[in-house]
Amino acid sequence: MKVAAKLEAIQQQIADACFKVHRNPEEVRLIAVTKYVSTKRAQEALDAGVCELGENRDDGLLEKWSLLKDKPVWHFIGSLQTRKVKNIIDKIDYIHSLDRISLAEEIQKRSPKKIKCLVQVNVSGEESKHGLHPDEVIPFIEQLQAFDKIGIVGLMTMAPLTNDEEVLRNCFRLLRELREQVKARQFAFAPCDHLSMGMSNDFHIAVEEGATMVRIGTALVGEDEERVTK
Repeated sequence: MKVAAKLEAIQQQIADACFKVHRNPEEVRLIAVTKYVSTKRAQEALDAGVCELGENRDDGLLEKWSLLKDKPVWHFIGSLQTRKVKNIIDKIDYIHSLDRISLAEEIQKRSPKKIKCLVQVNVSGEESKHGLHPDEVIPFIEQLQAFDKIGIVGLMTMAPLTNDEEVLRNCFRLLRELREQVKARQFAFAPCDHLSMGMSNDFHIAVEEGATMVRIGTALVGEDEERVTK
């Protein structure tokens, strides 16, 4: 199936999920995750109407950034090593994985502009996942007030890989409740309007629970075997 057809189907699923909980579909931004596909496939997504791309490695982002004829809104969605900030900081619009002060310091040092950042939270508690414990989030955000190159626009999480809908809902609900706690502080530097949660297998549930950004790879652009096996 062509990316355009997949995009139409996904947009309909988002609309259906929004209708179910009385939300406006325009509140939900679709980020096409292109980490496992070629630049050609990423361009196909842009041609189909996608406006935002997400990459989780600096080399993959740099390759596509240099070759795509249409420049999308770029999201860095993977764990970002401090030493690699300098490679991508002038090419991205959002970082979804801010989770430590050393990374904030490097962004502050290297960025030529204010970067929109989301704080990554390990809501599930899985040791394999990056991110702050929920109890650490507000103290961490308070520390970020000193960094004028960083704006905290939201929170991000990765749900467990499970088909248990209640587990997924609890994960997304906890992030939404945490976001409301942050917003209640009314930090001028951290409006925290966004919830980046939900991927190919669970984005419809995430939308029902309040996601404003969904990160969809396989269901939208698929996978290129030669890139997956590298």
